Amino acid sequence: MRTAVLACAGCISVLGSMQAANEPNVPEVRYPRVDIALDTMEARVKAQRETIQQFKVFYDFQFTDKLKESGITFVHHAVPDATYNYMRVHYDHGTGVAVADVDGDGLYDIYFVNQVGGNELWKNLGNGKFKNITDEAGVGLRDRISVGASFADVNNTGRPDLFVTTVDQGNVLFRNDGNGHFTDVTEHSGLSPAAHSSGAVFFDYDRDGLLDLLVCNVGVYTTEEKGPAGEYVGLPDAFLGHLHPERFEGPRLYKNLGNYRFEDVTAEVGLDPKIWGGDADVVDLNRDGWPDIYFLNMQGANHYFENEGGKKFVDRTSTYFPKTPWGAMGIKFFDYDNDGLMDLYVSDMHSDMMAVDVPPEREKEKLVTQPPPERILGGPASNYIFGDAFYHNLGGGKFEEISDKIGVETYWPWGVSVGDVNADGWDDIFVTGGMNFPFRYGINSMLLNNRGTKFLDSEFLLGIEPRRVPYTKWFVMNCSESLRPSERKICEGYNTRIMVMAPKASRSSVIFDLDNDGALDIVTNDFNSEPQVLLSNLAQRKKIHWLKVLLVGSKSNREGLGAVVRVTAGGQTYTKYNDGKSGYLSQSALPLYFGLGEATKIDRVEVQWPSGQMQTVHENLKDNHVLVIGEP
Repeated sequence: MRTAVLACAGCISVLGSMQAANEPNVPEVRYPRVDIALDTMEARVKAQRETIQQFKVFYDFQFTDKLKESGITFVHHAVPDATYNYMRVHYDHGTGVAVADVDGDGLYDIYFVNQVGGNELWKNLGNGKFKNITDEAGVGLRDRISVGASFADVNNTGRPDLFVTTVDQGNVLFRNDGNGHFTDVTEHSGLSPAAHSSGAVFFDYDRDGLLDLLVCNVGVYTTEEKGPAGEYVGLPDAFLGHLHPERFEGPRLYKNLGNYRFEDVTAEVGLDPKIWGGDADVVDLNRDGWPDIYFLNMQGANHYFENEGGKKFVDRTSTYFPKTPWGAMGIKFFDYDNDGLMDLYVSDMHSDMMAVDVPPEREKEKLVTQPPPERILGGPASNYIFGDAFYHNLGGGKFEEISDKIGVETYWPWGVSVGDVNADGWDDIFVTGGMNFPFRYGINSMLLNNRGTKFLDSEFLLGIEPRRVPYTKWFVMNCSESLRPSERKICEGYNTRIMVMAPKASRSSVIFDLDNDGALDIVTNDFNSEPQVLLSNLAQRKKIHWLKVLLVGSKSNREGLGAVVRVTAGGQTYTKYNDGKSGYLSQSALPLYFGLGEATKIDRVEVQWPSGQMQTVHENLKDNHVLVIGEP
């Protein structure tokens, strides 16, 4: 099977007789043959170890990939346009992973989103073990190319429902019937319109106690022709789609009418950003009680919309964020310096694709020195940040961009997950990264929060990198056929069929306490490969103190999405906004996790509910405990 020659600038055409990676007994050939990232890995490990004198926070613990021990056998399978029929098209953006307690047993289950072969739901059995319950749950969607997943209690039943986005095949709403079984209620819901959908975020924009739904749509990047895996074949100029107004699809906001019915109110509330939008996050930036929206744009300026009383949204981007990343991919609002104000981290993948032959020692730099012309960018280059952005909230509607100052620039980043992985009271950042075939190996980044002064690279210190097996099977190629120059490079030294091995890379991740030992673990969804189940031994390395807060709304939505929770302990107040955002293309139904550092006594917990009600809890506060707070 042969790919077409791609029309977009900088695309790589890989031609030849290829097939999926399922043929045994052929020699495995790594591509690229020379991988500077792997060849310099030992030096990178050494260099990171030499930074430990900068650490004011605990780092002497490890994550270990326990995939085999977990019993999870899920493998992500990418569409042909991203593997043996390689094209530069948005399929390589991958899929999400979401977590919720789907059956009410107190253990948190994992939903892996797939492109080919169906999604999978894995039940948490405890002690780090899982069981595949996809068939009995009824959430496989084997006939669709899925993208993102969000768990949320849509009808305030006390059970997390599930929404899944797809590539132009119609999105799906599953009602949780209890005991881990789901029913497809999409046709009844009004959420069936098809688009090139991506991330989806549940939030209560009008504060009526019912969760509404925001669906991000990338834009048209496929043809109407079906490929061998049931996918729509990609457009040859997919990455120039933002230059074609007719290809814009735009986000959709659906108001929850109750009883699993939704109404499209996008136009009514004034949400009309002209973006190729992969994802979004919500936050109450102006602290008026109404949730606002920050939209990512993977090819152009991002947009921030302020919520005016649940009636309409107004674009206030220029007021708060006059310059945004050009190629944004991942997003998370959180309070990095414990001043009670929500800061914003945005990862930028596409800007890094403008720089070529970047050595590992320059991955912490913003690399674009000669950006594309204004026609491609959609405006002057001076309007954009070409790399990750971190907006420090100064209060009073003022932000400063400090990504380089605090060390959060990463290379080839996709998703952002935030959690206090060393339980010291300062939230840390995990960034999935890497580009797979035909690029070199790219690392996942763990950025430890050095008490609000800087984020320190620690993926090598904590055992997250390097991976034990950094390459994965990609496709079989027949090197005995007539080859073009690009193919000869792959087949050099072979005239038989070979298994091309490509670098592994993660797309989405979620941070949660998988084994209930009080320390946060990490699960990834890797592109065209098996996931990682990274268990932390923090709780075995030292005595830790933490609190998990589980909200139960009454007048507010039952999950308390949109609530602000403040925990005061040891002379410090920790603040979290309950947005459910757990990682790239995903939203999870998890308790809020507060690391308490050395504090053993909790003074109080305050909740500002979406309804506007303030609640303070003084009784029954103890560390290392799940605190369930019901709205009065």
